[in-house]
Amino acid sequence: MNIWNFCYNVTLSLWVGGISIFTFIITPAIFRSFDRDMAGTIVGKLFPGYFTYNLALSVIALGLLVAIRPMPAKWGFKSSLILVACAVIINLFVAFKLHPDIIRVKQEIHSFEGRTDDAPARKEFRKLHAISASLNLLLLADGITLLFISSVLKKQ
Repeated sequence: MNIWNFCYNVTLSLWVGGISIFTFIITPAIFRSFDRDMAGTIVGKLFPGYFTYNLALSVIALGLLVAIRPMPAKWGFKSSLILVACAVIINLFVAFKLHPDIIRVKQEIHSFEGRTDDAPARKEFRKLHAISASLNLLLLADGITLLFISSVLKKQ
């Protein structure tokens, strides 16, 4: 295994590990420790760094994958290229479109503690949050699939 392949696998590991830790450990711990409004504020402060981290790792993975080019005709390389390119596109969308939209809508909501679940801003926030959460899980599955493909390619 060469150094570029090693760096690619480390990048994928950071990608999967970062999403897993933030999604399944940090965010739930914050929401268990603080009221909903405070937890949302704290997690909201973490999001810009989180989205930048995910975008940077997907771009680095793309660059390393192109540099490695493990037999371009093989199914694994083509599949990995598609998956990494999709991750870059998703991360760009989340960082530069979805997250700013969520911030805009969230500013219209004074508190999540109240009972105004029917308010248009709350409905819009729930919709955008659901899209964000779904894309986050999709990126996690994407990274896990890339790690799987990378390990299978080593054996070929």
